Amino acid sequence: MKLLTIEEKLQHFQDFTMQDARDKSNQMLDEYSASLDKIFEEHREKKLRQAQLEIKTQTESLKHDRNKELSKQHLHIKRNITKKQENLKEKLFVEVKDLLCKFMESAEYNQLLISQIKAAKNFAKDQNITIYLDPADSSRRSSLEVSTNTMLTVSKYSFIGGIRAIIPDKNILIDNSFETKLSEAKANFTFNGGISND
Repeated sequence: MKLLTIEEKLQHFQDFTMQDARDKSNQMLDEYSASLDKIFEEHREKKLRQAQLEIKTQTESLKHDRNKELSKQHLHIKRNITKKQENLKEKLFVEVKDLLCKFMESAEYNQLLISQIKAAKNFAKDQNITIYLDPADSSRRSSLEVSTNTMLTVSKYSFIGGIRAIIPDKNILIDNSFETKLSEAKANFTFNGGISND
């Protein structure tokens, strides 16, 4: 066994110490680097989750805005269609009213009045009944009274045509006026099949 001199011992100690210090330094650097890698990875994953959440939030917001805009446009279109339908409905019923006025000049209209008067009398049976004609039909009064053997009264108010009758004892109104029929038809009219059967 060789004995070492003090210088050799010091050199050996220094070499050993330096190697130990380098090993520890390298180990600390490796641990620090691994720690930084771990922190970086956690930070990257956190940022990725935040970015995905932001994308999801923005996507949902865009979908909501799109649906809101579609709903707004749908409502606008529906309003326009409804407005157009109302305009067409008004024009249609102006034409129907004109056709009724032309019908009132025909012999068929006279026959309709006779049948309405007879039907009202049959309904009333032995009860008192007052049958009203539209003022526009006042010139027909005499011939209708003869044809139906019934006293008729000319109304103070126009109801476009047809008859109205009152049975006071039963508090009954028989309304076969064109005004009422036209109002009912207009109220029940729809563009998805005409007059509703409800």
